[in-house]
Amino acid sequence: MAALSNEVVLRPRFKFEVEQPEEDILSLFEESESENFVVSRITHHVFIRIPKAQQHFWSPQLHLETQPIEDSKTLVRGLFGPNPGIWTLFMFAHFVVVCLFISFGIWAYVNWSIDKEFIMQVVGMFLVAVLWFVLYFMGRMGKSAGREEMHRLYRFMQETLS
Repeated sequence: MAALSNEVVLRPRFKFEVEQPEEDILSLFEESESENFVVSRITHHVFIRIPKAQQHFWSPQLHLETQPIEDSKTLVRGLFGPNPGIWTLFMFAHFVVVCLFISFGIWAYVNWSIDKEFIMQVVGMFLVAVLWFVLYFMGRMGKSAGREEMHRLYRFMQETLS
């Protein structure tokens, strides 16, 4: 099985092959019981989460997708990520920051082209860029806060498959 990498990514991914049919693997997860994890399956997707009572804002979840390669071989793709609601909020915040940066840039260019003062717009662009870095480092902080839970989810997946 693949080991978790230490790459600088907010949503780590991995994939590996298992010498079992896809349906057997999915059945293993459906039948797994643990008070430390909530497992749900939708077609060939498996979601492993920390129970609500044990979750914090940055708690990750593990999304597994299975794909048959041969009759007795399956490719498993994994993706660690935050709660989908939190991820959507973060992506929306990034979208707003990018739109503000572009808007300030256009406003500054227009003021520059008509020989008006444009220092406030450049300051706005700078502040928005700082805000983007703050959002990025908040995401990195969240990943750090959920690192141990990521390892627990990964170990649970390994134990379930073995």
